[in-house]
Amino acid sequence: MDGTIMPPGRRTALYLRVSTADQKPDLQYDDLRGYAERAGLVIVGDYCDVAVSGRHEGRPQLNALMAAARKREFDCVLVWKFDRFARSTRHLLTALEEFRHLGVRFISVQDQIDTDSPAGRAMFTIVGAMAELESALISERVTAGMKAAKARGKHLGRPPIRRAVVAEIEALAASTDLSIRQIHEKIGGKASRGLVGEITKRIRSGRPTAL
Repeated sequence: MDGTIMPPGRRTALYLRVSTADQKPDLQYDDLRGYAERAGLVIVGDYCDVAVSGRHEGRPQLNALMAAARKREFDCVLVWKFDRFARSTRHLLTALEEFRHLGVRFISVQDQIDTDSPAGRAMFTIVGAMAELESALISERVTAGMKAAKARGKHLGRPPIRRAVVAEIEALAASTDLSIRQIHEKIGGKASRGLVGEITKRIRSGRPTAL
């Protein structure tokens, strides 16, 4: 920035993403810059993630964009398409909610959505409904999968621990001063550290181990 005061509501940040290192963001840049010029928006920064999956949690440039938005460094976010920005419908809704709270306008050029317009505000409601539907469908699939597995006789949850392993932990807890971590290492990870701790505490307190 050269110290020029930008008109309020026009300071705009671009966000772009390409999925592989071989892809170039030139098309996205050209479209976004052309749109900004036509709409009278002033680009004050751009953020581009390269070769990062849309579902990856650690997109550094997206994280930087959100951090800058919270510092009120721009008034508008301009993206080429929803799927270049959001990992899922739920992620899109969360981001749009935060932008609305911060007073940041959001525009997706290819989707023709602008949250400053009536259609854009309506789209916000639709996205929220879609996120709820997406969550409900995932929950239904998980429940159906668990029922199907149970019907086939498949054991769900943590597999039962062998009695010999329990006896080994009990013996170490009763006859040594080893810590829970050391006992866990001694048995070679044949039981979780949490279970080792539970058995050890019960033995050393004089209570019977109940599994």
